Amino acid sequence: QVQLAESGGGLVQAGGSLRLSCAASGRTFSSYAMGWFRQAPGKEREFVARITGSGVITYYSDSVKGRFTIAGDNAKNTVYLQMNSLKPEDTAVYYCAAGLLWSPNARSYDYWGQGTQVTVSS
Repeated sequence: QVQLAESGGGLVQAGGSLRLSCAASGRTFSSYAMGWFRQAPGKEREFVARITGSGVITYYSDSVKGRFTIAGDNAKNTVYLQMNSLKPEDTAVYYCAAGLLWSPNARSYDYWGQGTQVTVSS
């Protein structure tokens, strides 16, 4: 069993930055692939970024590539999402998730946090 808790969301102007954190507890953090997803009102949950348990391999959606960076700290059982050059269309609730499969599909993830709101004003 893994428990996840996101933090770091908030309101920021377009062009600004935020860093989201996802603290994990329970089973060994490095055993899982970790992903970030987001869901805007009236839209489906979409993949943002993922990272292997070792932290060696990362993958991003085209919409955030070059602006967002995912990183993990196994000593702290925490995964981060650094978001730069934010745009109004990045506004959403951001969720972190843990799963045993390496996949951008939300259904492949077994554990989810409660989400943190990110709002980007124009």
